Amino acid sequence: MDEKNPWTTLESRKIYENNWIGLTEHDVINPSGGKGIYGQVHFKNLAIGILPLDEERNTWLVGQYRYPLNAYSWEIPEGGGPLHLPALDSAKRELLEETGLTASHWQQIQQMHLSNSVSDELAIIYIATGLTEGESKPEETEQLRIRKLPFEEAYQMVLLGEITDSISVAAILKTKILLDEGTFNTL
Repeated sequence: MDEKNPWTTLESRKIYENNWIGLTEHDVINPSGGKGIYGQVHFKNLAIGILPLDEERNTWLVGQYRYPLNAYSWEIPEGGGPLHLPALDSAKRELLEETGLTASHWQQIQQMHLSNSVSDELAIIYIATGLTEGESKPEETEQLRIRKLPFEEAYQMVLLGEITDSISVAAILKTKILLDEGTFNTL
């Protein structure tokens, strides 16, 4: 398969921009030769996800109302990390902010593009172990519920469709594989 870009960009214009995203519209010639437009969302931060895991194989979920979905969502602790900072620094900050947890061991388990047909958003996912509990410090835009539960229960929530956030689903499924294979042994 040819990996060369089959798209031709004729012109690009910024449509919208704020502190978190930018929207660009491109006039293009598509791979079959037809003219069209392509909208592209640029994310100004990394998406960071953290699956905390204690020695008894408990994890923590964060519940919050997600405005774009008009629905409540249970997720692993996650948030944005500035592109110019190490992702791990952002992961440590997010875990502390949302759950009050700090961790002595960190393992990156996944990188993934979220909705790559329209955006360039990159997610980096970690497992955090060696946990110490403290007080959470959510941002002013967050009204969070924190729930500690057995990891297996979180896994079942994914299988039942009760957790639908893509970073959370990927983190929980990947962690389940690592635990079942015995290839994750930082506990």
